Amino acid sequence: MIEKILNFLEKKLFKKNHFRKICQIGHSHILNYRSKYKDITSLNDLDYKIFSQNGEDGIIDYLLSLLNINSPRFVEIGVGDYNESNTRFLFETTNSKGLIIDCVENFENNVKKNILLWKGDLKILQEFVDDKNIIEILKKNEFIKNIDLFSIDIDGIDYWVIEKLPYKFSKIAIVEYNSNFGSELEVTVPNISRFNRTVYHYSNLCFGASLKAIVKLMQSKGFTFLGTNKSCVNAFFVIDDEVKKLNITLPDINNLDQFTNSNIRESRSVDGKLNFLSGKNKIKSISDCEVINLSKTDHKKVKIKELL
Repeated sequence: MIEKILNFLEKKLFKKNHFRKICQIGHSHILNYRSKYKDITSLNDLDYKIFSQNGEDGIIDYLLSLLNINSPRFVEIGVGDYNESNTRFLFETTNSKGLIIDCVENFENNVKKNILLWKGDLKILQEFVDDKNIIEILKKNEFIKNIDLFSIDIDGIDYWVIEKLPYKFSKIAIVEYNSNFGSELEVTVPNISRFNRTVYHYSNLCFGASLKAIVKLMQSKGFTFLGTNKSCVNAFFVIDDEVKKLNITLPDINNLDQFTNSNIRESRSVDGKLNFLSGKNKIKSISDCEVINLSKTDHKKVKIKELL
């Protein structure tokens, strides 16, 4: 019994020190890199991971720095246990105020295992977000106005949730998109209640919306597309009023090829095992899936193969 207790304490101490070192190293890198921000012309040059899933941390710090946001108010939807997320580094280092939302079981307790909650004003909400409750959630938690950073990654009906948000709902927005749909299709999955990507198609590849669809939707909300992370997973936007503060070269929204050429191979076989599909085999595997064709005003359901 004593040995088990000692092993538990050792693992807990190791985990605590591990995350502290990650934060310290990441913070040191960020501080050293800030002197170069005025010379940066592409988001890809900023790609750097600390607590984010990919390289979002570096890009976020650049945007907050050039927009002179020192203590951001943030909302992040889809964070898991907050081990890997887009706002974790902000919480750890900026004395910020935020709202994080996920539908995972025992969400609040899982998050508390990974952070020191006293370090910032963080609201933790276990909720399945959709287009019907997003506004009510933000209002109830006092995040309907003055949001500095909004991030959404729910692997599903992200498009329909964003569609319900008000004009210029945040200064900065990070939106997950599905690069499997390619650069030309303007599509999203149907607005299905409690959408589950594995249930919708065993491959896990048919979810969310295409980058073209997200860019057009965000333009209608008063945002400018800045580019994506290197992994071609998250798209970054800034409200039109703030673009002049940045030095980056804005992408050609009529040519999104470089932002949809992802080499991530997370596809599953019928029995749920990774089968590592790549290239055109990804979209071929979901060609019978139904999506909403947003390029047409009637927004009808069509099979992907009808659009290829």
